Amino acid sequence: MRILAVTNLYPTPKNPGVGTFIEQQVVGLRRIGVDVEVMHVDRCERGMRSYFTMGAELRSRIEQFQPDVVHAMYGGVLAERVTRIVADRPTVVSFCGSDLLGEYLSGSLRRISSEYGILASHIAARRAVGIVVKSRNLKEALPDSVSKSKVWIIPNGIDLERFRPLNQVDCRKKLGWDANKFHVLFPTNSGDARKRLDLAQAAVQEANGSGLKAEIHQLRGVPHDEVPIWLNASDVVLLTSLHEGSPNIIKEALACNVPIVSVDVGDVSERVEGIEGCYIARPDADDLGAKLGLVGARGARIAGRDRMDALSLEQTAQRLRSSYLEVLESHRMLGIAGRMMMSPSILIDFCLSVSARRRKFCGK
Repeated sequence: MRILAVTNLYPTPKNPGVGTFIEQQVVGLRRIGVDVEVMHVDRCERGMRSYFTMGAELRSRIEQFQPDVVHAMYGGVLAERVTRIVADRPTVVSFCGSDLLGEYLSGSLRRISSEYGILASHIAARRAVGIVVKSRNLKEALPDSVSKSKVWIIPNGIDLERFRPLNQVDCRKKLGWDANKFHVLFPTNSGDARKRLDLAQAAVQEANGSGLKAEIHQLRGVPHDEVPIWLNASDVVLLTSLHEGSPNIIKEALACNVPIVSVDVGDVSERVEGIEGCYIARPDADDLGAKLGLVGARGARIAGRDRMDALSLEQTAQRLRSSYLEVLESHRMLGIAGRMMMSPSILIDFCLSVSARRRKFCGK
């Protein structure tokens, strides 16, 4: 099976921390034998014009690589362009968070761009043969006009070989962190305002007012292979985002047995449910600070790694591969339908056949 992955988020030497979750998804697919070629539309360097000049390269890649499926691994304008340009084979779109939920804390110009991106996501979702979302809230954010029968909830997988428990003392020495402080790791990524750094800082200040002696560290621009060191050096991961899909940093922290304090966002509650030492807090400094204090008082690692077995890169890749197979079958059947000049009775028989195939495939 050949997959052409088209994305605007991918690590580069200049921006090593951007799009690592997509890079890892590609790694997982390749590990299970799927032939994946990546087309990176580098908006970070070339701006919005990169979307409107990508057509020639995309057509050339398709002609040379002959993929079975073209997978737009992010929504927004990128996905709208991909689903408009590619007409001779099935397309899949992955929606990851802001591409459906928007960005509402980043200034007026960014808000306008965000609204346009959401509209483009809706158009792409209607065109795509298959849709992958990372969490249940993203599925619910799709417009009602999009058939939910073509949507799969598949969170990004985690490299369990890379993300594993390490010696905390050794990791702190590598980073030069004070051994006598309580270290809070805050994932800022690109510095997006929706992460609410101000709320995280206020929570740490509140915890320090109760004697915790906490210090916050922003995880930003760190190469992905160094992130396990930062996680294992930390006492807790703090997440205060306005919205998320299925944040990888939470799953990576669980794989390292690092405690989590988070607001109820994305699928975080589902990931940490029942794990002693992890806490969901209200989005205010007092409650977040109090939960940080509980982690400090407990002073121990959590038992989170076993939860991540089902979200390994390989397990997630197998689920993606299954979705590709179903997309290919749906595309083939739709092609047959388009050539049949159907009478009403034939159309009914065809729809019942497709429905029966899907129930059998999904075990329903």
